[in-house]
Amino acid sequence: MKNYITELVGTFLFVFSIALAVANAGALAPLVIGAALMCVVYMGGHISGGHYNPAVTLAVYLRGSIGGTDGLMYVAFQIAGAMLAALVAGPITSQVFVAAPGAGVDVLSALVVELVFTFALCLVVLNVATDDKVSGNSFYGLAIGFTVVVAAFAGGSVSGGAFNPAVGLGPALVAIGRAEIAHVWLYAVGPIAGAGLAAAVYRLQHPQDSAVG
Repeated sequence: MKNYITELVGTFLFVFSIALAVANAGALAPLVIGAALMCVVYMGGHISGGHYNPAVTLAVYLRGSIGGTDGLMYVAFQIAGAMLAALVAGPITSQVFVAAPGAGVDVLSALVVELVFTFALCLVVLNVATDDKVSGNSFYGLAIGFTVVVAAFAGGSVSGGAFNPAVGLGPALVAIGRAEIAHVWLYAVGPIAGAGLAAAVYRLQHPQDSAVG
């Protein structure tokens, strides 16, 4: 249970930070978001692995580092944490927080950005947080957090910058009836595809790793 609670709390803190950063941090929001992820990864990485993202959990499952039942429970607690964060953040920011593509951005562009940067995030996680060759390193949180900083600065204005199905779906579930959510499938399809691609590339990078798969 400690793993599931860590995933819930970490995802809550991460999504709560995103909602307030989007409302208040302006052009620095991507830096705030990446720093928030870095902090919660260091908070819970030694307990649950510090996923806070169903796409990361999927990649780690495909890597062979988590079982199917645990993976499903992680996803459930991550989405619950994201929903709770949206519920708490709403009255504070006086606005509904739902990730959405930028104005005038076509669906394919948004989908590709979500896929590519989630792929990058998952590949970084697999290499810095699950590979025995770097076991016990102290840089994994920085690498993961700054991957999200890059993704948010480079792609946030295009796709909405979720790169995480919990960020895309959790707040949208809370906002049903209060905001447009027809686009939220982008934040499931793109990241899931990115996670699968990251696991495949990791397998190619580590062909002798018997733990993969």
